[in-house]
Amino acid sequence: MNDWFEAERHVERAHEFYEAGRWDEAESELLEALAINPNRPEWYFNLALTQEAAGKFDGAIDSLTRANELSPDDAQVLLLLGTTAVRAGRHEDAVKWLTRAEACAAEPIADSIVWRIDALTSLGRHDEAETAFYEVLQLPGQHAAAYANIAESLIERGQYDRAVYCLREAASIDPDLPRVHARLADAMARTGRHERARQLYLRELRDHPGDVDTLLDLGCLLVEMNRLSEAGEKFRRVLELESDNADAHFYLGDLSLRQHRLKEAEAAFQLVLRLEPRYPEARRRLAELHIRRGEVVAARRLLRKEFAEVRHDGLAFTDDDLGDLAELLLDVRLYRDAARALRLLTERRNGDSEAHHLLSLALLEQGDRPGGIAACRVAIRLNPRNIRAIHNMTLALMRDRQWDRARTFLNQGLELDPEDHGLKRLRVWMRLRSFVGLVERLIGRAGTAAPS
Repeated sequence: MNDWFEAERHVERAHEFYEAGRWDEAESELLEALAINPNRPEWYFNLALTQEAAGKFDGAIDSLTRANELSPDDAQVLLLLGTTAVRAGRHEDAVKWLTRAEACAAEPIADSIVWRIDALTSLGRHDEAETAFYEVLQLPGQHAAAYANIAESLIERGQYDRAVYCLREAASIDPDLPRVHARLADAMARTGRHERARQLYLRELRDHPGDVDTLLDLGCLLVEMNRLSEAGEKFRRVLELESDNADAHFYLGDLSLRQHRLKEAEAAFQLVLRLEPRYPEARRRLAELHIRRGEVVAARRLLRKEFAEVRHDGLAFTDDDLGDLAELLLDVRLYRDAARALRLLTERRNGDSEAHHLLSLALLEQGDRPGGIAACRVAIRLNPRNIRAIHNMTLALMRDRQWDRARTFLNQGLELDPEDHGLKRLRVWMRLRSFVGLVERLIGRAGTAAPS
């Protein structure tokens, strides 16, 4: 009996610490209670709430999993499991648990469906996300978060006007939804409505002047609008709030690079890498700096490190990251590494003509003419108007002495752009080759006709 009372006292103290925002102490008290009586699912649930409040999402998931084992049909436990998994980036698990929560509940749970939209969007399962969106619209009430979450799916699919509509609906239903005006600003910017986007970001900042994410987003928009001094002010404001914010340091470095202040850019990118050694783009921008200065050896060293990161964890790199890295690798003549990066990119974006064109360039430069021609052929099939790919195909076929095929592609390119300087140079070479061939044939005939 004494043990039972002791466990309850630990739970009461945990509640007091939780209310005071003292998460670690609340967690310790709940662990003491569970050590005495480990069969109370509601205590595991409370422990998970405490751990989630402290940002310990994996720990919260472990606690909720134990609660679920003790009470398998508790929809609230399953719902919290699903929402915590979304926050932890475990989206497959989130979909599984949220679906189970909805199956266990006596009535449809709108919140669960809203979170499921978020998880499905992160997994790229956009059709399922849209189906879930229409499911939640059938339920009573207004669902601002559902509109906001499906807008993210629409943005990923490039359906920006629909995203703008959904975010406007979300803002109309709940103007206090976190960053709703900032998200609407992002969608507006993607449709080219930069000034309207700027105004929306400023509206968000009037309500939340210290919102670092909004300041960074507004700064990036101002860069797009070529309002560089204003952009710099926003990034420096972020550093006033968070002096070690790697994003703000990176964007200031990028601004310096754009304005040809190379020493400032270099210092900023080096600081970013000290703060976050695996920061996306910082190593590549430093390499770009070295390339501008003609310091090819230093650029190669950095790009080899970056490519090693790709080989270690390619999923951490977006398609744009891979394309950017591959082009820099081509610039410093690391053709083999460039080809490897581009093969990964073409696996992800098999319908991207430009990626196949760059792959053909890397393969041709490293001496793989058949592979380069094959990749070039794919690039032209995907986009018959890809002039650069047509140029490379013509040149590769000329080097392979396939003159008739080379002439076919050359004519195709000149029909598309008669003033393309590269193709015009190839036409001169082709005519010179024809002239040389004619002279050789005439000489051959003269030799054959000469008297013995």
